[in-house]
Amino acid sequence: MAPKGKVGTKGKKQIYEENESTLKFYTRVILGANAIYAAVNFFVFYSSSTFWTWLLLLFALAVYVGSYRSMSAMAKPAFAEDGSLLDGGIDLNMEQGMAEHLKDVILLTAIVQVLSTISSYFWYLWLLAPARALHLLWVNFLGPWFMAESPSAPEEVTEKKQRRQERRQTKRF
Repeated sequence: MAPKGKVGTKGKKQIYEENESTLKFYTRVILGANAIYAAVNFFVFYSSSTFWTWLLLLFALAVYVGSYRSMSAMAKPAFAEDGSLLDGGIDLNMEQGMAEHLKDVILLTAIVQVLSTISSYFWYLWLLAPARALHLLWVNFLGPWFMAESPSAPEEVTEKKQRRQERRQTKRF
């Protein structure tokens, strides 16, 4: 059963602290996935590392940097001159926000990167990200736009209908 009453709002300080812990968690995820990938591919299987191993690592790093920097820019707090918190930044844990999609991209990249230590074919799972983006684009923007009913042409007003409308308007006034 859903709680009754007004949904509670978060304060600036709570948002600031949760954003810090969220960013710390995703830093650990990124470092952990890269450590596993580097340990397996560059220490255990160094002799079989190819150009693609390095290129896909650079791709993953670019995704991590872009997503993490976007999240940290969104969560940037504002402080007053005396050091008091003015604004805690955008809530990174808010549902249906851009940060939710950025967190999903980081997690998808980390999972794919770790799984790719088993087989390089797991990198194809990263195609789920553009597929999800296209799905969201269709559901939220393109689909409703294409499927919207065209405005129907106004009915032709016959003389009889026009006289009836004029009589109704005169009765109102």
